[in-house]
Amino acid sequence: MKYIIAIIKPFKLEDVREALSDIGIQGLTISEIRGFGRQKGHSELYRGAEYTVDFLPKVKMEIAVTEEQFEPVIEAIEQAAKTGKVGDGKIFVLDLEQVVRIRTGEKADDAI
Repeated sequence: MKYIIAIIKPFKLEDVREALSDIGIQGLTISEIRGFGRQKGHSELYRGAEYTVDFLPKVKMEIAVTEEQFEPVIEAIEQAAKTGKVGDGKIFVLDLEQVVRIRTGEKADDAI
């Protein structure tokens, strides 16, 4: 099993959700976050004064998948979230040791 964490631009969330739904992913967790990578924020004008926005809004997606779902999920996220511009995001993949569905007690792939 794998645990996938994807950091994407907020306006790409619906595209990514649809792409994951199309390949049969039934659940994911979303968090609204702020951060920066190589783009290091940007400058904005507000009432004539320029200021730097160091932390940009992003969306963090967390998805637990089986080994069979792993590659299609990575491809779906990558294709749906890509704009070709700086700040498109990152995908992190971790090994997942155990999953337990609290309601039924199912474990491993059956709990996903």
